Amino acid sequence: MNTAPPPIGAALPHESAHLHVTGEAAYTDDLPEPAGTLHAAPGLSAVAHGRIVSLDLSAVRAAPGVRAVIVAADIPGHNNCGAAVPDDPILADGEVSFHGQPLFAVAADTREQARYAARLAKVEIEAWPALLTVEDALAADSHVLPPVDISRGDVAAALASAPHRLAGTLHLGGQEHFYLEGQVSLAIPQEDDSLHLVSSTQHPTEIQHVVAHALGWRMHQVSCECRRMGGGFGGKESQAAQWACIAAVLARLTGKPVKLRLDRDDDMRATGKRHDFRIEYEAGFDAAGRIAGLKLLLASRCGFSADLSGPINDRAVFHADNAYYLDAVAIRSLRCRTTPYPTRPSAALAGRRACSPSNR
Repeated sequence: MNTAPPPIGAALPHESAHLHVTGEAAYTDDLPEPAGTLHAAPGLSAVAHGRIVSLDLSAVRAAPGVRAVIVAADIPGHNNCGAAVPDDPILADGEVSFHGQPLFAVAADTREQARYAARLAKVEIEAWPALLTVEDALAADSHVLPPVDISRGDVAAALASAPHRLAGTLHLGGQEHFYLEGQVSLAIPQEDDSLHLVSSTQHPTEIQHVVAHALGWRMHQVSCECRRMGGGFGGKESQAAQWACIAAVLARLTGKPVKLRLDRDDDMRATGKRHDFRIEYEAGFDAAGRIAGLKLLLASRCGFSADLSGPINDRAVFHADNAYYLDAVAIRSLRCRTTPYPTRPSAALAGRRACSPSNR
């Protein structure tokens, strides 16, 4: 007869707790590297928006230890790592759309050599005007996705008849996910035109899908593995794909394993953040504080591409009522596109030419 106490309510150890506390838990950067592994680093834009006038990579190619350098034209398949909408290039092609956007990538014998070489690029960018805030985007009517409206009941009547009304605007700041383990991928060429990826990602299947498209391959030619992550919090759901694609393209080009681990400063500059919001509200309520009607405008700063802004903003809408049931509510959700202007600037608006290294 089994006399063991039921597990409900019992304090059970995490399956990897003994590995975590002893330091034996292996993350992507801890795994043994195959012989001949190259290390990659991206070259990032120091301009928020503009046209790439020239990209001189001769010093990068000649730097010690460098084995390969790629630009957008070297991607054999689709130059896109967008999760839901194909609007997010792996490497900038002709136009820069945000500060920190990858322009090229380099593979070298060591990580230090790759990072050093990436800073030798001579980049000339004609700077264009940029939308930087939610207010800028609202004024320009700039959106990554169409607005969404959801309502129930007669909000105008509920507000008009409420004994008390309160209206205002508040701002919720954005957040950096700040996972302790940064973005990292190891691409290992396999037999018969195939590739194995070890990636710190919350979505291995998406990595497989996007990398296959970038290489111009079918999905069965790419496999992706993630044993564990040192944090993600949404920051490795779709954004891990870009770095996996760069590592994979370099691995296919060189025929060698390639690891790309972003330094923290590059990670903070080049990856998207949790959205900041501008919220306009008007509420009607009685003397007891019971809400009679609520009107909300949720405008979020989505950056230059859609990424996961659709479901993130949808969740903001669906959770706006919190624990309440609201008989009369109207919510408008705006997914604001920042950085580039909605249309290319005219000659009168075009800025000066900015010459800058690819990284700071």
